[in-house]
Amino acid sequence: MTIIERALELVTDNSRVGLGSGHAAQAFVRALGERIRSGHLRVHGVPTSEETASLSRKEGIPLSTLAEAGILDLTVDGADEVDFQLDLIKGYGRDLVREKIVAASSRQLIILVGEEKLVPQLGTHGKLPVEVVPFALPLCERRLRELGCEPVPYFRGSSLFVTDNGNHILDCQIHPIPDATRLEIDIRAIPGVVGTGLFLGMADTVLVGDRNDFRIIEERRRKNNQQRPTPVSPRMQPCPDIWEELR
Repeated sequence: MTIIERALELVTDNSRVGLGSGHAAQAFVRALGERIRSGHLRVHGVPTSEETASLSRKEGIPLSTLAEAGILDLTVDGADEVDFQLDLIKGYGRDLVREKIVAASSRQLIILVGEEKLVPQLGTHGKLPVEVVPFALPLCERRLRELGCEPVPYFRGSSLFVTDNGNHILDCQIHPIPDATRLEIDIRAIPGVVGTGLFLGMADTVLVGDRNDFRIIEERRRKNNQQRPTPVSPRMQPCPDIWEELR
């Protein structure tokens, strides 16, 4: 079984599903579209980016806005880093703000990652994306530098990249973060910051797969998740706790 197939098992008929961005999330969108076209599933999707919206339409997935959908049943997305507590860094694909909004609108956040995304501490890969209002770019760069985050504006070609929200991205060069909650508060306090790639306490389930073929290696749920457990497919075999190997 792959993490894509496992994620599909968590989608119920007539549900409202947030559709993430990135390699694994796009693979899920394609698989979801196939299930819908075959008549085995009916859902309405809320995409986290214009790119995901375009792919979803191509795959025949009915789309809704957040205003139309209200509270979503679940969101399926990827991540760039996942730590032991299932806290995340996201946003390497530049869609972090919409991803966070859709995730916060969902009863469950299901994360699909390759094993290379597992880290002992957030910040291990050395980058934290921050989305900022264009007018505030100089201020945000200065304040981020004062926090010990070296901001590098993200360019596409010769121009500053513009997000789906009309903003810019600063890729903060960082070290492993000792207190992610404190850093999130400090960065969000800077006028002009729209959002950060820190997704803390948001993921309910993380499905870890082989980086090449998405074959499932481990499924982990947040310990304080009080929702009713979802039945596990009998096809799934027990998976080793690969987080222990990182300790």
